[in-house]
Amino acid sequence: MLNALEVVTIVVVGVMVGVEFSVVFVMNRILDALPGDSGQLGHAHGGRMLGAVMPFWYTGSFILSAIWAIAGWHHDGARLVVVAAGLLILSVVMSMLLLVPINNRNKTWTPETRPEDWKEQLRRWERYHYVRVAVIIAAFALLAAALT
Repeated sequence: MLNALEVVTIVVVGVMVGVEFSVVFVMNRILDALPGDSGQLGHAHGGRMLGAVMPFWYTGSFILSAIWAIAGWHHDGARLVVVAAGLLILSVVMSMLLLVPINNRNKTWTPETRPEDWKEQLRRWERYHYVRVAVIIAAFALLAAALT
């Protein structure tokens, strides 16, 4: 049973890392290169779409890691799983305090209603997101290392 939990946790966290990595290094570049207001509209739509899924994904990743840490406490690698779970909870806290407030504004913007500093707000979100991606990549690496 512990093996199945380990695999499910690594897959869930790994796919989340892949999505978040592609957002910052692929999708944002594509959206920023679109002409006119298309990029801003794309950012708003992405904020609505991913903003609806990510709270469950981030929280679920933490919960799976915490369960793994408890269930596998006496196994090799347990400390790595505990640190990974700590990083995942840090990513949740970062999201709630830094990224979600910007995203909640961004997802309502249209070309007619966006504030003058909308580009700066998106750049700030992206800087925070770089840090969050680094945190979840570290958590993913620790979970993978815990298996060896």
